[in-house]
Parts: sequence; C-alpha cells; structure tokens
Amino acid sequence: MNWRNVLILCLLAFATPLFAQEEEAAEEESPWSGSVNLGYLATTGNTESSSLNSGFTINYKLELWEHMAMAAAIYSTESKVTTAEAYDFGWKSARNLTENDFLYGRLDWRKDRFASIETQFSQTVGYGRRLIDSDKHQLNGELGVGARQSDLADGTDESDTIYTGRLTYNWNISETASFGQAFLVEAGDSNTFTESVTDLRARLIGGLAMVLSYTVRNNSDVLPGSEKTDTRAALSLEYGF
Repeated sequence: MNWRNVLILCLLAFATPLFAQEEEAAEEESPWSGSVNLGYLATTGNTESSSLNSGFTINYKLELWEHMAMAAAIYSTESKVTTAEAYDFGWKSARNLTENDFLYGRLDWRKDRFASIETQFSQTVGYGRRLIDSDKHQLNGELGVGARQSDLADGTDESDTIYTGRLTYNWNISETASFGQAFLVEAGDSNTFTESVTDLRARLIGGLAMVLSYTVRNNSDVLPGSEKTDTRAALSLEYGF
C-alpha cells in the first residue's frame, strides 16, 4: 500500500464519523465547522501520471473569538517522476470588535519543492471588516503588517517586514451552488507574493460537494531560470460539516 492509499483511507476514516453525527449536529448548533477535500486522478497507457490534492479547514467560533486552521497538499508524478509537491498550513485567530469589525493574527507556512522560494513563513496582525454580509453575498477585507522568512532554492534566506491586503468574496448562487474568490497581496522589500483562488462548489448530497478550483500564485523576485507565476487547477470532492 503506497502513501496515497494511506492518505485516502485516513481521510475517509476522518469523514465517516462526521456523516454519522450530521443529524445530531443539525439539532444543536455547534461552534465547530469545517471541510475535508480530496481529489485524485491517474492515467495509464502511453503516459503514466497521477495527481493528488487534499486538505482540510476547521473553524471554531465562541462568543467574540473565531479561530481557523487549514492545511493543503498537492502531489503529481509523470512516468514515476515527481513533477509537483507543495504544502500549505495556516492558522488565524480573530477577535470581534463590533458586528462588522475585527482584529486578527495569522500564521502562514508554504513549501514548494520545485519553486525558486522553497519555503515561506509569515506572521501578521491586522484589522479586518465584513464589508458585505448578506444571505447571498459576503465580502471580507483585511489589512495587516508583520514579518516573513523565506528559504530560497540556492540555500540562501531572506527576512522581510511585510504589509498584507486580503479580500475574500463568496456568492451563494443557489441552495446547492456557490462561487468564491480570494485575493492576497503580501509585500516586502525582497519579494511581493500574490495569490488568487477561484472556486465553484456544487452540492451533491448532504454535506458532500464537487469543487472546481483555480489558483494563481506569483512571486515578483525569483532566482534566474525560475518562473514567477504558478497555476493550479483542481477538481475534488469536499465534505463540509
């Protein structure tokens, strides 16, 4: 059994009790919410390739505080040669000041084995506001300041003071479909990192949904011979709870 099968079994084992608790959770609103997603594609024949994308998000809300933890991973091979391997981990804690205003702290860690910047770790604090908060449309904005440490592929490292801006938009198209768009700018003296994530969700049954996403990442300063922009398209199943 290879590592991909082990990961799939672990995710299924994690999701199974969530299905069992769905009816009970509906009776009493829980401070916990989140999602688990998994996408896998394999081809054989003239070219053998496989790709895996997986991740989870967990949210906890209690009175004036909101906490969020997330993780994501992608892995691709072609003719048994690894062509992509990247991981993301994040944590956010926010304290509501009013119904629409909040202060937050974030930790974000990124690793990309094949990028010019192999790892980035940023720590930011800032102010956020719920600009639109209706049943159909939600738009949040954040402005922050902090620090970032980067390890480059050539063995050198960089440390920056950074300024961040983030917009997160969600449109509930219908009871079974939604559209999301998130945009991040993380600017420092040595590099400006930008990320755009677009996703479309279609609920299949219960908490199970099909998700189509497209991610664009750009680093303004990279090592010679490296691309500044990376794109990722993914199709996956997601279970929300």
